[in-house]
Amino acid sequence: MDSQQPIERQRLEDAREGKQPWRTWGPYLSERQWGTVREDYSPDGDAWDYFPHDMARSRAYRWGEDGIGGVCDERQRLCLAPVLWNGRDPILKERLFGLTNPQGNHGEDVKELYYYLDATPTGSYLKMLYKYPQREFPYGQLLDENRRRGRDAPEFELLDTGIFDDDRYFDVQVEFAKAGPLHQLMLVTIFNRGPEAAEIHLLPQLWFRNTWSWKVGAKRPKLLQVAPGVIEVRHRILGKYRLHADGAPELLFCDNDTNVKRLFPKAFPHPEGFFKDAFHDYLIHGDKLAVNPQLSGTKAAAHYRFTVPAGGKVEARLALAPDDVTDPLANFDGLFTQRRGEADEFYAELQCDMDDSDARSVQRQAFAGMIWCKQTYNYDVTLWLDGDSAQPPPAPERKKGRNADWRHLNNADVMSMPDSWEYPWYASWDLAFHCIPLAMIDPDFAKAQLLALTREWFMDPRGQLPAYEWSFGDVNPPVHAWAAWRVYKIEAKYRGGGGDREFLERIFHKLMINFTWWVNRKDVDGRNIFQGGFLGLDNIGVFDRSKPLPMGGHLDQADSTSWMAMYSLNLLRIALELALYDRVYEDVATKFFEHFMGIAHAMTNMGGDGEAVGLWDEQDGFFYDVLHGADGHAQPMRVRSIVGLIPLFAVETIEPEMLERLPDFSSRMQWYLTNRPEMANLVSHWDVPGKGSRRLLSLLRGHRMKRLLKRALDETEFLSEHGVRSLSKVYKQNPYIFKCDGSDLMVNYEPGESETSMFGGNSNWRGPIWFPINFLIIESLQKFHHYYGDDFKIECPTGSGRYMTINDVAHELTLRMTRLFLRDEQGNRPIYGKSEKQQQDPHFRDHVHFFEYFHGDNGLGLGASHQTGWTGLIAKLIQPRKEDLHFDHHEPDAFHSQAAAEKAQGGKQTGPAPAAT
Repeated sequence: MDSQQPIERQRLEDAREGKQPWRTWGPYLSERQWGTVREDYSPDGDAWDYFPHDMARSRAYRWGEDGIGGVCDERQRLCLAPVLWNGRDPILKERLFGLTNPQGNHGEDVKELYYYLDATPTGSYLKMLYKYPQREFPYGQLLDENRRRGRDAPEFELLDTGIFDDDRYFDVQVEFAKAGPLHQLMLVTIFNRGPEAAEIHLLPQLWFRNTWSWKVGAKRPKLLQVAPGVIEVRHRILGKYRLHADGAPELLFCDNDTNVKRLFPKAFPHPEGFFKDAFHDYLIHGDKLAVNPQLSGTKAAAHYRFTVPAGGKVEARLALAPDDVTDPLANFDGLFTQRRGEADEFYAELQCDMDDSDARSVQRQAFAGMIWCKQTYNYDVTLWLDGDSAQPPPAPERKKGRNADWRHLNNADVMSMPDSWEYPWYASWDLAFHCIPLAMIDPDFAKAQLLALTREWFMDPRGQLPAYEWSFGDVNPPVHAWAAWRVYKIEAKYRGGGGDREFLERIFHKLMINFTWWVNRKDVDGRNIFQGGFLGLDNIGVFDRSKPLPMGGHLDQADSTSWMAMYSLNLLRIALELALYDRVYEDVATKFFEHFMGIAHAMTNMGGDGEAVGLWDEQDGFFYDVLHGADGHAQPMRVRSIVGLIPLFAVETIEPEMLERLPDFSSRMQWYLTNRPEMANLVSHWDVPGKGSRRLLSLLRGHRMKRLLKRALDETEFLSEHGVRSLSKVYKQNPYIFKCDGSDLMVNYEPGESETSMFGGNSNWRGPIWFPINFLIIESLQKFHHYYGDDFKIECPTGSGRYMTINDVAHELTLRMTRLFLRDEQGNRPIYGKSEKQQQDPHFRDHVHFFEYFHGDNGLGLGASHQTGWTGLIAKLIQPRKEDLHFDHHEPDAFHSQAAAEKAQGGKQTGPAPAAT
C-alpha cells in the first residue's frame, strides 16, 4: 500500500480485499420505484396506469423502495431518507414527482429540481441538493399544461410555473458521512432562499422494505422507540441498529403496509392497522389515530418542525449505527469535516493537472451522478410471473406477456442505472458506457458490473444479454467487449502496473458465447450482414426496426453489421492480450480475425460483384440500411443518419511488436491473407523501419473514411457546435419520404424533443446530439490517427479550408462536446439555454444536470435530466490538455505507443504514406 494515497483509495482496497464492508451501505435507493415493470401486476402490462404516483404513498412496493436523497443497505432491507412538508402541499414530499409516458407531451419526465453534488465511490461521503418550493407544489398545473401541449411544443417544467421567481423556496441539502463501514451520519441543512421566515417540517424516515406481505409465514422485522429520539432496529439478517436523532424530535411509527382502506375500500371495508401513509394523515389531516401509539412498527420518522429565518438555515443531525456503538453522534461535525476533506483529497489526485475550476466542478458532479445512480435492483421474473404465495395469483394473460421467456432472470444486485427517476433499471448498452467513467474512480465496481450481466442469473442460457426491464429480449448494440477492454486499460493506467487479466479472461469466455448468439440469431442469410432491430436507436428510421416490417421482408442494417465488425475486433484485441500470457488464445484470436474479415468483405462488396444494392453507396459516400421486400426486391433506405457513421467504430491496429511476440497468430494471419487475396486487399499496412508491418483492420480505409467524414464534419449536415448530430440537417427543409402501401412515411430533422410517438416519444434520434455515439466517434478517430499519423489530413469543418490531422479532429469534437457543460464568456452553459435562473442565479448556476441528449442546433439539454449514466462520459472527455485524452491508443502499453516506435528510431518521426487508400 502507498501510505501517501488518498484515504478513500485505501477504503476501496479494504473493500476489495474483504477487510472492511465499506460498500454495504450506499445511495442505492431509487428516486422512483413506481411505474416500473416489476411493480406492474396488471393483465395488460400497462405499468404506468397500474401503479400511479397517487398510489405510491399508500401502496407497499413488491420489489424496491424509493425516496429523495436516501441510502440503504446493498440488499435494500433498511432505508433512510428525508421527507419534507411545507405546510401547504396536499401530500408529504416523500418521493419525486413526474409525469408518466402517456401524461407527458414527450413521454415520461421528472418535474422536480435536484442535483447530485458530490460522492465518493464507497459512499463515505455523499451530498445532494433538492429545491423545495414554499408555496403549494403545482402538481395539477404541471399535469394539465403538459397534457394540453402537443409534441411540437416544449415541455412545461417546474421552473416554467414561476414558483421560483421570487426565491420563495428551500434549498434542502442532504449529506451522509460514514463514521465507520456500518455507521451512517446524516446531516440535513435547510436554507431559506426567500425574503421572509418560512416554516418547514422535516421527517427523516427509517423503514424496512416490505418483505413479509408476499410469502406465507414471512417474519416481520421491527422498529421501536427505546429512548427519546432513539429508534432500535431489529432484523434477523442485519441484526440490531439504532437511529439517534439529535434534539429528541417527536418519533412517529406505522407499518410499511398498503392502506387497503384508501385504495381498495370495497374489498376491505373495515381494515385495521397503521398503514404506510400514516404520517400523511397525521400531519396533513391531523389524524392522531393514524400512527401507532405503541411507538413501534416497520416504518418510523423523526418529526422536526422548523421556522427558518429569511436567508438563514437550520440543521438536523442523525446517526444510524450498530447498537454496540456507544455514542453514534460523537464528533459529528468533526467527522463531516474530515470526510469532506477526504473527498477533496480523492478528487484532487484525479484532477491534479486540471486548472479550470469550472471543469473540475463539472467532472466531479458527473462522478457524483454516476455514484448516486447506483441502485439496488430486485427482480425474480419467475416469481413475478407466477405470483406470490400470500397474494392473489396474477392474471393468466401475464404468462405470455412481457419477459415471459426470461424466467431464468433473478437479480438482487446493486446496479448502475441510467437515471434514478426515469430509468430505475439497468440497460445493457447504457451500462457498458457507464463503466468508462466509473473505472476512473472505482474500477472494481466497473468490472463487477460488466461481469454481472454475463452471469447465469442475468444472461440467457443461449447467450443473449438482457436488454432492459421493459423487454429483456430486445437487442442492444454489442458494446460489452469494448467496455471490458476499455475498463481493463483504464484500470491499468490509474492503478499503475498491468491490468486485471483474470477479469479480462473471465468476461472473454462469456462474451464468446454472446458473440455466437449474435452470429446464429441475427444473420438471417448467413452472409455476414446482420439485422438487430432498433439497436438502441429508438426512432432513427422510417419505421420501428424491432417489429415485422409493414411490407414484409427484412432489413440489412449498416449499424448492426458494423457493431458486429467492431465486436469482432474487440474480441480479437482481448484475445491477443490474453495470448501474451497463454498461447492457447492465439487460436481464438485467429477466429475473430476471420470473423472480422468476413464481415468487412461482405460490407465492402455488397453492391459490387454483380449485386444490385449494397450498404455502401459510392455516389453518396455513405452507408445505408437495405430493405429486402417479400418479393425479393431490394432498395437502400437513403436516410443519412448516425446509422451510416457507425462503420467508423470498427477499427483496430495490430502492432509489429505484437505480431513478433505471437508468431502463431502472425503466421496464420499471413496464411489467410496470402490464400485469400480478395480479403488481403481489405487490410492496410505500412512498414515500421526495423520493426515490421503495422496492420490496420477497419471497415473504412482512406478513401471511404474521407468520404464518410466529409459528411460527418459538414455543418450543414451532421456537425454542430456541440458534437455530431444523429441525423443530417438536410432533412430540415427536405424530409426523407418512403412510400409504403399508398402511405408516405417521413423522416425529418428534429433537433430537439421527438415529434413522433414511436417508442412512446420519450427519446429522439432524429437530430439531437447523443454522448455515447460521439464518444465512440472520437475514440475511433484517435485509432485511425494512430495508423495514419500526422501526414494524413482532412478538412474540418467541411468546406472551411481548414485541414487537420485526424487526431486534431478528435480533439475538436471533444471541445465541442465539453462546451455543452462549461461556462462560455458570458458565464452561460448551453445545456440551460435561455433560462436566466439556471444561467445566472448564484444558487443555480454552479449546479449541473446531465441530460439524456442535447438539442442538435443549440445544445439545450433534453430528455431525462439526470441521465448521468452515459452522459457521465463527460468525465472522461474533460481533460486539461489535448495530449491528455487517454483513449486506448494513447494509453501507454507495450504495443500501442507511437512514441515508443519513434524512440526506437532515435527520435525519427515514422508514419504512413499520406495517400493510403
